[in-house]
Amino acid sequence: MIPAGLRQVMLRQQYRLAGSHSAVKVCNWTKRALRGKGSCYKQRFYGIQSHRCLQMTPWLDCPNMCLYCWRMVEHVMLREPKSQAIDEPGAIIDSCVESQRKLLSGFKGFADVDIAKWREAQEPNQAAISLAGEPTLYPRISDLIGEFKRRGFTAFLVTNGQFPERLRNMEEPTNLHISLDAPDEETYKKTDRPTLPGFWKRMNESLGLMPSFSCTKVIRLTMVKGLNMANPRGYAKLIGLASPDFIEVKGYMFVGFSRRRLRRENMPSHLEVRDFASRVAELSGYQYKDEHEESRVVLLSKRCP
Repeated sequence: MIPAGLRQVMLRQQYRLAGSHSAVKVCNWTKRALRGKGSCYKQRFYGIQSHRCLQMTPWLDCPNMCLYCWRMVEHVMLREPKSQAIDEPGAIIDSCVESQRKLLSGFKGFADVDIAKWREAQEPNQAAISLAGEPTLYPRISDLIGEFKRRGFTAFLVTNGQFPERLRNMEEPTNLHISLDAPDEETYKKTDRPTLPGFWKRMNESLGLMPSFSCTKVIRLTMVKGLNMANPRGYAKLIGLASPDFIEVKGYMFVGFSRRRLRRENMPSHLEVRDFASRVAELSGYQYKDEHEESRVVLLSKRCP
């Protein structure tokens, strides 16, 4: 399902393909954690271990072509699958874990690597289902989450909310993250460049489903200066519909393929992110919880009654 040209580009970028439509790539924070050079904000906020995190996707395609995305969203187009070409969840996980071990094998020889952590990294226990594409496009996403949990993993699912039908009756992940990139339909169209009809209705439907989940629920706002970093009242209204446990207000980073679409000036400072987060908090009834300055992200949580 993965065209040969795309396959070659992804391999050069240190992706490893898993079966017909999945992929894994070692996160920079995993590499840094092995060398004692910090950990991901997910470790700080939610308690996972960065060096044991498996960053993967079960589906490389995406219905949105977000301007801020560091991935090559304009070029990822899977061939139309036949029903028998859909890979089994267990096979996807096995392939991703095996590939990650190979990608990390050379780290054992570096003098600054913590060998105890390196050994633990051979047995990942946290799945970040967010590497590329839209994971809920995988028809068996519920089974995949269930299989991760059966194997003792925590599973963080990040979705753009364009497939609310997949969220209904889905096996609950440990964390459900919905990316909310705009306070209104017009801004969403400019920022996320959706290709599906009824994209705004789909997003609102997914937000409305969020309260039905009992897992940890997170709304992520990726702020692009001069594009979607405005109208905090609009964001607050949509957040009220979703009623998440946490809100991540994260600054856009000028990295990867996004540099072909945006400018460095579109990257807000951490101070600007913090200021916008405070306005969202005030209007939505949330409060400051924590922050990770290097990642330019501020965490808001529900106010205690």
